[in-house]
Amino acid sequence: MGQKTRPTGFRVGITEDWSSKWYAPKREFGTLLVEDFKIRKFVSEEYKSASIAKVVIERTRDQVIVNLHSARPGMIIGRKGAEIDRMKARLEDLTGRRTEVKIVEINNPFRTSFLVAEDIAQQLSKRGSFRRAIKKTLDQVMDAGVYGVKVQLSGRLGGAEMSRCEKASRGSIPLSTLQRHIDYGFTIAKTTMGVIGVKVWIDLGDYNSEEADNGSNAQAGQAPKGPKRSHKR
Repeated sequence: MGQKTRPTGFRVGITEDWSSKWYAPKREFGTLLVEDFKIRKFVSEEYKSASIAKVVIERTRDQVIVNLHSARPGMIIGRKGAEIDRMKARLEDLTGRRTEVKIVEINNPFRTSFLVAEDIAQQLSKRGSFRRAIKKTLDQVMDAGVYGVKVQLSGRLGGAEMSRCEKASRGSIPLSTLQRHIDYGFTIAKTTMGVIGVKVWIDLGDYNSEEADNGSNAQAGQAPKGPKRSHKR
């Protein structure tokens, strides 16, 4: 079951939180859902180079709060905050509601699956070797102190006439353990030979131990250390 199920969807409501945090009556739900889609599409298209991994949307009665998880917050803020003010104004025009933009900085992009997938897609778009891209990525992600990583590419790899699927992994990727934080990312690489799908799974460890490690490292001002095996209770 774990092989055919998206890890984030498998865990939403159990160990993963929702990416849209609001409640609405039935007659307004569809309108707000489409509005969330437009916000995410606008952010991903207009700020593609800002390495935005996740967009979390919160709502009050008359306000929309957009939380951007980015590895390059400076590109969103701009000089003296000019760019973020421009983004806020454009989002208000798009939604017709008062909008607030908050930025959450990602300290290590190699611990975020979507950013890792984007990095592989960029290498493939520049006609890089897919085997070299996979090997380099696996080394970089494991050096970031994760428990395991898996990469899957699908399409006309290397310009072959027939499409195929290539997989590579390091460490452990539990398929159905809900208490393990499996970060999943998917993107596409547009090449001259066609579209190549890029999927990345990263095992960040147990949810409880991960939060404790991140909290202690944040207080000490240090990057997360290597993985620590936790005993099952």
